[in-house]
Amino acid sequence: MSASVADPARSRMLTSARFALHLITVLLAVVTSVRAAAVDVPLLAALLAPALFLAWYGAGAAFARGRSARWWLYALGLLWCGMLVVSAEFVWLSFPVLLLAGHLLRAWPSVAFAVPVLVAAIVAPILHQAPITFAHIAGPLLGGGFALAISLGYDALLRDAIERDRLIASLVRTQDEMAALQEELAQTQREAGAAQERTRLARDLHDTIAQELSSMVLFARSGDAGRMPQIESLAQHSLADLRRIVAALAPAELEGSALTAALGRMLDTLRSDTGIAVELQVDPALPSLSTPVEVVFLRVAQSALANVRQHAQANTAVVSLEHDGAAVRLSVHDDGVGFSSGEFGAAVSSTSYGLTAMRSRLRDFGGELHVRTSPGQGATLTASVPTSDAVASAWRSDT
Repeated sequence: MSASVADPARSRMLTSARFALHLITVLLAVVTSVRAAAVDVPLLAALLAPALFLAWYGAGAAFARGRSARWWLYALGLLWCGMLVVSAEFVWLSFPVLLLAGHLLRAWPSVAFAVPVLVAAIVAPILHQAPITFAHIAGPLLGGGFALAISLGYDALLRDAIERDRLIASLVRTQDEMAALQEELAQTQREAGAAQERTRLARDLHDTIAQELSSMVLFARSGDAGRMPQIESLAQHSLADLRRIVAALAPAELEGSALTAALGRMLDTLRSDTGIAVELQVDPALPSLSTPVEVVFLRVAQSALANVRQHAQANTAVVSLEHDGAAVRLSVHDDGVGFSSGEFGAAVSSTSYGLTAMRSRLRDFGGELHVRTSPGQGATLTASVPTSDAVASAWRSDT
């Protein structure tokens, strides 16, 4: 007979309403029993009939739930009809019966249940040959209809309140789930940022310190004491790069100068260390590049020139910066031994982390990396970045 209610205040109100219904039912049973005994109904029948009614009513109030509550109500209605056979005075018990119908049944089923109840309430005095007045007809109709309407309205309000509680609880759960998802997303973003930072550090370490340490090893293995100043210079440069990588600053070569000046210094160092003839070609129409793109081109040039120093056996190295309107290109060409496509594929699949790092850096700006080489014909490495990304990325990096 009860519905679950989450709000404590509403629960207390519902408890009070039930208590009032139980009290009205008991009072009407007592009053009708006394009136029935007063109109010459045998005392046993006048007492037993309302006693049975109250016993069945109490059993249902305590134990009937769900579908069993509806069957309990139908049985209570039949018991009440039987009481009308004993005395028409029991017609007053139709009010708690109709109140229960509005609470336990839906709208139309409760109306269908109320019709025979009201008919029985009107017909009962006729069966007992009591004088029929307008009050005998209008009383049950108005009183019973009012009781049913009140019960239906109250029950509708109760169901709406329960549904509102359910929706609020669902909203709270959804908010909790969204908060958990946001926390998970934030954690994922933090992990992705950490992974991206590890990748950046790995690329920077490879393109700077690893290449310079490799050169220092080659110089040390040569056993030439005259190489010590070069080894010291490379060590100092590696230390400066390491400090800037840790501090996440721009490369030392770009500090206080543009990319072209940094490339020129790198080529001068290559010439003084190896004797390789170098040349820097810069397009006069080259636009001003953003710092992140300058860093990418610088790292690509560092890796390419390190390969020229260590593997190419070249006599000449040429670095060029070009702009054709659609893209900015950095090319590094040497006239060394070159290598075949098969050797190039093996290098990429096994030891060429430098090429992988170059491509990864360029891909961040929509760029590409191409290598053209053949045995005995040298090699040309070309890195390109779309003009829109090379120039506009300066705005994106500041925002």
